[in-house]
Amino acid sequence: MGKQPNLYAFDDLSGLAATLRTYIIQCQNAGFERHGLFRVAVSGGSLPSTLAKALLEPSQSGPDDMVDFSKWDIFFADERAVPLDHPDSNYKLLQDELLDKIPVHMGQPKVHPIDVKHLDDVQELADQYQDTLMQSFAAKDSVKLPIFDLLLLGCGPDGHTCSLFPNHELLRESDAWVAPIEDSPKPPANRITLSLPVVTHGIKIAFIATGAGKKDVMKQIFDTEEGRSLPCGLVNEAGAEKVSWFTDSVAVEGVAFPRRGSL
Repeated sequence: MGKQPNLYAFDDLSGLAATLRTYIIQCQNAGFERHGLFRVAVSGGSLPSTLAKALLEPSQSGPDDMVDFSKWDIFFADERAVPLDHPDSNYKLLQDELLDKIPVHMGQPKVHPIDVKHLDDVQELADQYQDTLMQSFAAKDSVKLPIFDLLLLGCGPDGHTCSLFPNHELLRESDAWVAPIEDSPKPPANRITLSLPVVTHGIKIAFIATGAGKKDVMKQIFDTEEGRSLPCGLVNEAGAEKVSWFTDSVAVEGVAFPRRGSL
C-alpha cells in the first residue's frame, strides 16, 4: 500500500483550530524559506470562519507561532460568477469572515479576486484567472502546473471539493489550470475552479470537514472503493501523504481509517 493521507479528529472546533493554526504556520514558514512568500488557495463554505478562529488568535508561543499576512498571496480555489459583493461570492465570504478582521500589526495579504468584467462569459473568466496565476507562478509554457504552498479546501456532502463535482467531465481536465463550469449541480450554476491536477500538485493540501452532516461522505471517502472516485477521494489518491484532513469527531464517527495523534 502506498503512502496515505493524514486524518486528524478533534473533540471540538477550538482543538481543531489550534492544530490547524500550527499546521498553516508550518506551511507559511516553509513558503517563506522557499521563495519569501506564502501562496495559498482557499475555498468557501464554512472554511473562512474556521480560518479566522485559527489564525486571528494572539500568538501563544513567540516567533514560531506568528502569522505574517503581509507575505501571503491568497487565491481562490473556486469562485462563483457573481459580483464580489454578492452573498454567493467566495471573495465576499473570505472578506467578511477573515480579511476585514485582520489586525493591522499582522499585515495585509495580497488577495487575487476574479475579474468581474467577465461574469457573463465563464470561459473568459477562467482564462483571465489563469492569467492571474501565470503572473504569480510563471508563464504557462515554462511551468506545467502552478505549485501552491498550501490549498485549504472543504468537502461537500456529495464528496465535491472546489467546484469539482462527482462524475463531472471537469475531473478529466488535464491541461487548463483554471476551468469554467456552467452546470454546477449546486447553485449558482456558473463558476470557475482550479483543475484537479493543480489541486493535487500543491506542496500541502488541507481539508477541513466538520459536523455530523459529513459523516456519511467521510466514511465513503476513507473506507470504500467507490469513495476513491469522488473528487475528495481523487485528491487523497493523488496527493497521498501531502494531504491532511482536519475534522471533528462527529464528522468521522464510524470511519475505520486510522487517525493520527499529532502533526
